[in-house]
Amino acid sequence: MITTRKNRLLIVDDERNLLYSLESALENEILEVFTAKSGQKGLEAIAAHRPDALLVDIRLPDMTGLELLARVRELDPRLPVLVMTAFATTETAIEAMKQGAFEYLTKPVDIHQIRAMVGKAMEARRLATTPAPIGEEPGNSNADRIIGRSALMQQVYKSIGRFARQDASVLIQGESGTGKELVARALFQHSDRAGKPFLAINCAAIPENLLESELFGHEKGAFTGADRQRVGKLEQVRDGTLFLDEIGDMPVSLQPKLLRVLQEKTFERLGGGETIRVEARIITATNQNLSELVASGRFRQDLLYRLNGVTITLPALRDRKEDIPELAGYFIRRFAAKAGKEPPALAPDTLKALLNHEWPGNIRELENGIR
Repeated sequence: MITTRKNRLLIVDDERNLLYSLESALENEILEVFTAKSGQKGLEAIAAHRPDALLVDIRLPDMTGLELLARVRELDPRLPVLVMTAFATTETAIEAMKQGAFEYLTKPVDIHQIRAMVGKAMEARRLATTPAPIGEEPGNSNADRIIGRSALMQQVYKSIGRFARQDASVLIQGESGTGKELVARALFQHSDRAGKPFLAINCAAIPENLLESELFGHEKGAFTGADRQRVGKLEQVRDGTLFLDEIGDMPVSLQPKLLRVLQEKTFERLGGGETIRVEARIITATNQNLSELVASGRFRQDLLYRLNGVTITLPALRDRKEDIPELAGYFIRRFAAKAGKEPPALAPDTLKALLNHEWPGNIRELENGIR
């Protein structure tokens, strides 16, 4: 039976009781927790266990959390580090975010908040490190892969190869379920920034009043409930890559700030006056017709010009049905491997039915159907 490696979390703190409590509360069937009581022990544990995320206290017996963060970023810039502090307004926690920490949390810890943040950190790690290769390697059905040999997909592969190492912003267009996130990850992983952070935001999944803070950050007191400064994803990703999915759903009020980032590489946090420079590469994706949104006044034309300097269009599955047998076989092998079973054969009548279906949900619908 093929087993999947658990996610791994390393907690570095010198409070024995807290370590025990967090380990007991967080460890489960998909998450393995390791602990260390000093910065040096934490570095040794990173080498020994290769964790997917770190939860680090600011105050350690042999070094500060900031010093450990700096060492970790030298070892692996894509490893998400969550910082804990007993002081909600501490400048060191804010500085940790500026230096690339994924998030910071205040003590006494809220286990539900930590569990949610650890989940987000694990997802960020997956997006940054899990390959999104083209085609399938024999014997390996676990990786997320871009599958297809049709002429339309060959054009997509050529575009990835042509634009991955450029610093230009890329707009990925395609219907829902066509694999836009996989293409964004492939662009990142084949770029010169592949060893740097990769973060993703779904503009349609975050309420308008929170999206600005999520993207640009905010200052303490910027709005009701802003009890501390927050560093946004643009500042966190530094000189890595930021993927903005469903860019067509970005509120018109935020679009000028994104345009300024693309034009001038600068922005201010919500409620702040400090100009922050950012060197991140921006990749965007949409399932909407942005030109129609421009015509209706819901999207800025100058922003569209900035975003679509390089455009990659993903074909709908109904337009590349010759790829369906390969895709179906890939999903069959993948799900069979996860279940520890031999992959069943695809019956001729089943394949005929798959080929005759129009697949309005595209690859995502096919995947769920095979499941």
